[in-house]
Amino acid sequence: MHLDHDEQQRALRVLSSLLAPGGILVITCREGPSCDERQFQAVNLSALEHWAQNLALLPIQTSHNDDQLGRDRIAWHLRVFKLPDDGSGALPTLRHIIVNDDKASSYKLGLLRTLTRLADSAPGIVISRTEEWVTVPLGAVGIFWLKLYRPLVIDHQLRQAPGNRGYGFAKDDFYRLKLVSPHDLRIGSPFYDPRVAATVMRAIRDACLTILKMPTHFTTWPGSQRPIFDGNSQSLRIREQAIRLDSDTLASFGTYSIPTQLWDSMSRYACWLEPAIVHEWVQLMQRYDANYDIGKLHQALQWQESRRDTQQVRLLMNQRLKDPTPLPCVWSQNDLHHWAYAVDHCFPWSRWNNNDLWNLLPTTEKVNQAKSDRLPSASVMQNARQDILQWWRYLDDDRSIRQQFRDEAAVALPLANSKASLDMLFDSVLLQRQRLKANQQLAEWMGIAQ
Repeated sequence: MHLDHDEQQRALRVLSSLLAPGGILVITCREGPSCDERQFQAVNLSALEHWAQNLALLPIQTSHNDDQLGRDRIAWHLRVFKLPDDGSGALPTLRHIIVNDDKASSYKLGLLRTLTRLADSAPGIVISRTEEWVTVPLGAVGIFWLKLYRPLVIDHQLRQAPGNRGYGFAKDDFYRLKLVSPHDLRIGSPFYDPRVAATVMRAIRDACLTILKMPTHFTTWPGSQRPIFDGNSQSLRIREQAIRLDSDTLASFGTYSIPTQLWDSMSRYACWLEPAIVHEWVQLMQRYDANYDIGKLHQALQWQESRRDTQQVRLLMNQRLKDPTPLPCVWSQNDLHHWAYAVDHCFPWSRWNNNDLWNLLPTTEKVNQAKSDRLPSASVMQNARQDILQWWRYLDDDRSIRQQFRDEAAVALPLANSKASLDMLFDSVLLQRQRLKANQQLAEWMGIAQ
């Protein structure tokens, strides 16, 4: 309150850098006029909280109290923030890479956001896990990298390094991705046109080689020259033929290993880490060109799968409703032949962007509105088990989409695989439900009132 707006933001950054893991930062702000010669500045508390989030601080307490000396029109605001510590040293390491580590380009931030996105949205992509390492297909890292850099470089032409030098991954095939929908650059996506498929595969290969050569090599443990991550590429002959970006295809590029404690922290704290990464990335690009509009930078950094899409499942439901056999709403058991229907994201789209077939369920409009963006409770899920399995069985019996249904579930759900029974997939959904509840503290939906 003794500093102007810009100084307040800089001061918060300095203070946050001094916090030890688990450290607490307490800020009290005075509201009201000065009663003497002292000068007070207004404090925008919403801005303060936003700055703290960008600096990877967690809010743990707030309050608003009248002045204890009884002075008229004077009040005090309290904000308490904490630098998280998971006890393994993972969070301080991740924060060091985001905030403090030297960056010759945006590559380190790109790698960290790529891995955080993988850990959060595709836990089933893991090839192996030990106490020390989690190993994933190198191609999966490559395709998420392309999703991040495609809008930045192709759509918005934003510098990702100082000067006018090019980027190792941005060869001709990368720029040809302009003709490919960003929503098709995802794990499990099929490419039937042989030439387009070869373009995508070569772009992934170029991205993988750049990832191994640059950010993997230069992202080191604090105070050492020892790389944090490890990866190995495989020689791959790319032909012009239809492909599906499933786990086997992505593993054909090689493997990538992440320390287990970092992978677990990225999975658990993705909703906290990603805003900090995006904020630092925006700051970095503004240093490359001060004329960049901050709104444009944030727009370019939006994850391009963030489009709620239920069209495919709506078409499947329309087809299924031609059969007079009852199609029950999974949450209320009402036959959708007699009710206005909707497609529900079992795990709410607003908190977990996932349009996979297994996550989109038939329901009535009324129930869908009542559920809103809440997470179904474990008991609600168990009560709906048979109706969900019945819908999945319909999808699994359709040859045109069976592979997509299976591949999507194998990637997104922990402990699932493409050959798992539907009952096993349901158990994996329950496990993912618990994971979302624990990691994001989502509000639970207890079902329709009887």
